[in-house]
Amino acid sequence: MSSSTLAPAVASRSVPVREIGIIMNGVSGRMGYRQHLVRSILAIRDQGGIELADGTRVTVVPLLVGRSEAKLAELAARHGIADYTTDLDAALADPRWEIYADFLVTKARSAALRKAIAAGKTIYTEKPTAESVDDALDLARLAADAGIRTGVVHDKLYLPGLQKLKRLIDSGFFGRILSVRGEFGYWVFEGDWQRAQRPSWNYRAEDGGGIIVDMFPHWNYVLENLFGRVTSVYAQAAVHIGERWDENGSPYAATAEDAAYGIFELEGGVLAQINSSWTVRVNRDELVEFHVDGTHGSAVVGLFGAKIQHRTATPKPVWNPDLEDDHDYDADWQNVPVNDVFQNGFRQQWEEFLASYVSNTPYAFDLLAGARGVQLAEAGLRSSREGRRIELPTLALDRQRGER
Repeated sequence: MSSSTLAPAVASRSVPVREIGIIMNGVSGRMGYRQHLVRSILAIRDQGGIELADGTRVTVVPLLVGRSEAKLAELAARHGIADYTTDLDAALADPRWEIYADFLVTKARSAALRKAIAAGKTIYTEKPTAESVDDALDLARLAADAGIRTGVVHDKLYLPGLQKLKRLIDSGFFGRILSVRGEFGYWVFEGDWQRAQRPSWNYRAEDGGGIIVDMFPHWNYVLENLFGRVTSVYAQAAVHIGERWDENGSPYAATAEDAAYGIFELEGGVLAQINSSWTVRVNRDELVEFHVDGTHGSAVVGLFGAKIQHRTATPKPVWNPDLEDDHDYDADWQNVPVNDVFQNGFRQQWEEFLASYVSNTPYAFDLLAGARGVQLAEAGLRSSREGRRIELPTLALDRQRGER
């Protein structure tokens, strides 16, 4: 995931150019607009595309799709985009547009992806890819049977902090990794005396909300790509705040969990514990932090920062509750230097996906990977509901539904 894999295109050189039309469905939403449209596709467009190893220059042309023509027209005018439409079917039928990119709410995603598969489009989508693991796995099978290339957003892997963590793991710094402890979250205002900073549907189960559906797919790909496949989960979900206020200032019942506390067993013996909460006041350096302990060393990483403590520099605490401990434990950690230039993670993954698509090379973060994220979310909800540990069998495209 090195940020130097792809270089900006150099317009003055005579190189073959491949222009790719991308249907972008859901760009009026927060994530679709900021991260995928502005910071990824338009950034790639404005730098003149990306240059592949063989010298090919890949340029992108977006087609904005949504329900409100007025919103789409305003976005198109603001960013110099020529094409927009409210007719998804017509866009999918037009061969100019090769890739279908989906940033819709979860409840609307599966139906749209099925249309794109039927139209033979390459797919790039946010997660979760569906509301159930059966549906997510069916989407992966349909795409595979149709020979369609797919990509699912794995943005957390591209965070500077996690890229530093990956470098530490690959170097053998930790020795044998024992455990991972993650803390994610912040206080989302209820919406009465101060406006909420997340949409109200996030807190209604009937609208596809809940922090498990939102975050467990992230934790799945972080854990499996850095530490090992998740083999079981025990989770406890909670609705800590039962009443919230929506965008119009009207009260509503919060039916989806706003916090989840999970324990994950990983292939190879690593244990992970991750707390996810929209009802926690932050007392850590960043909104997400992972503490990794190994036999030879430990690390604490966040969105950007990373600090380490080697076993040769580990203090020797002695538990004595009768004496105040004045040791500065924070001072025992060393910051990992920034030895690379990290770009926006969403953009970096877009560039890698485009390069894989044009070069026809394997791409690991596909709809089957997305289905594994949905599997973990579904298992987490079931675990909380039944009060027990749930095992996660390996998902495969050639297995029947009843065998998973």
